[in-house]
Amino acid sequence: MKAKAFVPKRTLNTTRFLYIIKGLLVGLLVGLVVSLFRLAIEHLLLAVKSFFQLTHSNPWLLLLWLPVALVICLVNGYLIKTTPHIKGSGIPQVEGQLAGDLEMQWWPVLWKKWIGGVLGIGSGLFLGREGPSIQLGAAIGQGVAETMKKRGSSRRVLIAGGAAAGLSAAFNAPIASSLFIVEEVYHNFSPLVWTTALAASVSANYVSMTIFGLKPVLLLDPSSAFPVKDYWQLILLGIVLGLLGLVYQYLTLNAGKFYRRIPGINMNYVSFIPLLLLIPIAYWYPVTLGGGNALITGLRDLPASVVFLAGIFVLRLLFSVMSYGTGLPGGIFLPILSLGAVIGACFGQGMVALGLTSSALVVDFIIYAMAGYFACIGKAPFTAILLITEMVGSLQHLMPLAVVSLIAYTVVDLLRGAPIYEAMLKVLLRSDTEYVPGDYQDRLEIPVFAGSYLQDKQVRDIPWPKNCLLISIMRGESELLPHGDTVMRCGDTLVVLTKHHVRAEVKRQISALAERKETEPIAGK
Repeated sequence: MKAKAFVPKRTLNTTRFLYIIKGLLVGLLVGLVVSLFRLAIEHLLLAVKSFFQLTHSNPWLLLLWLPVALVICLVNGYLIKTTPHIKGSGIPQVEGQLAGDLEMQWWPVLWKKWIGGVLGIGSGLFLGREGPSIQLGAAIGQGVAETMKKRGSSRRVLIAGGAAAGLSAAFNAPIASSLFIVEEVYHNFSPLVWTTALAASVSANYVSMTIFGLKPVLLLDPSSAFPVKDYWQLILLGIVLGLLGLVYQYLTLNAGKFYRRIPGINMNYVSFIPLLLLIPIAYWYPVTLGGGNALITGLRDLPASVVFLAGIFVLRLLFSVMSYGTGLPGGIFLPILSLGAVIGACFGQGMVALGLTSSALVVDFIIYAMAGYFACIGKAPFTAILLITEMVGSLQHLMPLAVVSLIAYTVVDLLRGAPIYEAMLKVLLRSDTEYVPGDYQDRLEIPVFAGSYLQDKQVRDIPWPKNCLLISIMRGESELLPHGDTVMRCGDTLVVLTKHHVRAEVKRQISALAERKETEPIAGK
């Protein structure tokens, strides 16, 4: 009689299920807060546009903008001065918090970011709502975690879930939002993180759809399919996007230097300068105000002149950089997409003028360029492809989106451009003074990549950093308890225990080993 094959029994593990429930709860809260954030910005921006429309018949009304701009400047200046971590996008702050590099108090960040973001973005400055929405979501996730007395990895999972929910509620794109958090912010495809992030994103998106309806955020009308014979144009478009992406990275990362060169300027109140410069822009080109939703959907109604569209791009580029350089609570996510859309329109109209393509394909170039520009600047191509697909509401263009995104990403990568949010985090950490270390135990999850130094090595052969302990290895759905002769395989996830106050440094050291190729020397040896 044949012996029965041994099949290990799997005990019931409710950890992931419980975090999905927690993610749903966080998502509902984030969906409500961020939806109200969106509504407030939209209504304020509409009021600003209506005001400047009135000034065409009553020019003296322009004088009333001066006290309004002063109030916005003073209120935001006070909020930034008392809570510096609400400055800018918020995505670098969340990334640093998840990495263990910095810490924030969730309640001041929540309400001050909400008010500051509404005033800054709603005033018409070229700032996006998505970065602040991510930070608002992360703050709510942190608040829920602290209410439940969670800390360490459990706390980070809820923060990551809240961040994904914030982006989902801002853009109605739950799949791309979950991917963005694990690809660009958390840098780890931990099953616990992505399931929690997806649950939070879905519930936040449900709240957002209930309030704003099922209409895609960027409702465009692309052609049914892009001609295969014209794919060479997509390659050329990707190259153009990559080169212009490097220009955007350089200007944005150095925007603050422009204001610091002004003698006697207080950086907390420099927003008064772009608020004054907003007057002629709002008077003559109100469609360009804000993050860029109206501009993207209204590009087909603008003059088809390549020169005119190039001028709009220069205006959007320079004033976006000036707006962000003030430190006002506002993001670059949507401004990047709007710049990409203008590049796509300009490129498409140029091809039409040369007789190389049909005018019906200009909308397609707009869609592809949005994905490509974000892919190369954020260095997150998968997120870019899925995000544009969800925002536009069409699945017919995945191949062209992938081609343009890959080419643009490759150009920036070859020219050594860094992910924009990672570069912003490095700048933030150099000036951060609010980090409060904790001495409790914390967990790290480090993936083993194909071809890395860790692959096919025994645990005892690795020069592990001090202050850490490898406690388990996740292999698929199984968990292994490691010992000295355990061999690490490609696709494994290493679970490491360390102290919270050295977590970021330990992660950097082990990640350097995990990402290093077998033929490369070990740093410090």
